[in-house]
Amino acid sequence: MLDITTLRAHLARIIGALLLLPLLAGCSAIKLGYNSLPELAYWWLDGHVDFTETQSPQVRDDLGRLHAWHRAQELPRLAEVLARMEQLASGPVTPAQACGIVAEIEARLAGVAIHAEPAVAAIALSLEPRQLRHLERKYRGNNADWRRDWIGTSPEERNAKRFEQALDRAESIYGRLDEPQRAVLRQWAERSPFDAERVLAERERRQQDLLQTLRRLRETPDDAVRARTAMREYVARVQRSPDADYRRYRQDVLDDACRTFAALHDSTTPAQREQAVRRLRAYQRDLRELAAQR
Repeated sequence: MLDITTLRAHLARIIGALLLLPLLAGCSAIKLGYNSLPELAYWWLDGHVDFTETQSPQVRDDLGRLHAWHRAQELPRLAEVLARMEQLASGPVTPAQACGIVAEIEARLAGVAIHAEPAVAAIALSLEPRQLRHLERKYRGNNADWRRDWIGTSPEERNAKRFEQALDRAESIYGRLDEPQRAVLRQWAERSPFDAERVLAERERRQQDLLQTLRRLRETPDDAVRARTAMREYVARVQRSPDADYRRYRQDVLDDACRTFAALHDSTTPAQREQAVRRLRAYQRDLRELAAQR
C-alpha cells in the first residue's frame, strides 16, 4: 500500500470522488464507479508510490477487504445521509443545514480512514527510499498542474471555471437553472474567499509533513506501534491544519459555500425541488442495491 498516510488521506479522497461526486453525475456512474473502486484505487495509489512485486498483492487484498467492509457497513449509512438530504430538498434549506450534511459526509470518510489504519500501518514500514523519491516527484508534478490550472490563469478564467463546475453539479440535481439562479453561482465564484495560492501552500505543507514523517519511520522499521501513532498524528494535522490562518480560511470557504447552496436551493421552483427529491431517492436505491451485492 502507500503509507499509512497516503492511503489514509488519499484513499478517503478517492472514495469521496467515486462515491460522493458521482451522486452529482447519475445512477450509472455510482454503480460503475463503486464496483470498480478497488482497481481504480490501486492504480491511483501505484501511480504515487510504484509498488514492488511484493507489495502489490497485499495492497490489492487490503483494498478488496476495505471495499467489502465499506459495501456492507458504510453504503447503508450513506443512503441514510441521502435520505436526510431528500427530506431537506422539498423545503427551504438553511446554511447550517447544508453544512450539517457536509459534516456527515466527512464523518463517513473519516470512518473509512480509521478502518483502513491497521492495513496501512502494516505496509507503511516497507516503503523503500526510491518509493519516497517517487512520491516526492509525483507531488511536484501535481503541484505544477495546480499552479497551471489555478494560479497561472487570470481571475476571470478561474471564476469562469469554478462557475462551470458548480453549474454542472447543480443542474445534475435540479435540472436546468434559469438565469437568475445562475447569477447566484456567478456571484459566488466572483466573491468567494477561495485563494489558490493559500490552497497550494497548505497542499505543500501536508506533502512535506508526510515525506518527513515517512523518512523518520525508516529509522525504526520494525516499530509498527510507532508507525501507527506517527501516521495517526499526521492525519490529524491534515484534518486540522497547524496553521491557524489556514483553518480560519477553510472555515470561511465552507461557510460561504453553505450560504450559497442555501440561497440557490431557496431560489429553485417546486418542479426543480421535486426533481432533486426524485434523484436523491434514486441514488438511495442504487446505494442500497450495491450494499446488498456480495
